[in-house]
Amino acid sequence: MNKKAKALLYNFLGFAPFFLLGWYLIGNFTNLTGFWIPATAMVASTILAPKFQVAKYMGEEKIFMRWLFVKGIKEVK
Repeated sequence: MNKKAKALLYNFLGFAPFFLLGWYLIGNFTNLTGFWIPATAMVASTILAPKFQVAKYMGEEKIFMRWLFVKGIKEVK
């Protein structure tokens, strides 16, 4: 699997748990209805989920991660 596909998979796996948890919590503990539940969960998940990106560094492609709860940018092995 190439690095770009792996980064896309990591982005999905980082986003999905936040989205599902947000959908559940927003649906059960707020008065939002209809379209607003998944829309709010999506915005919150976009902010909270880690972001993965492929970049060329020293002649080779590497995957880097940036997250709200981790200081700085980390390289993913």
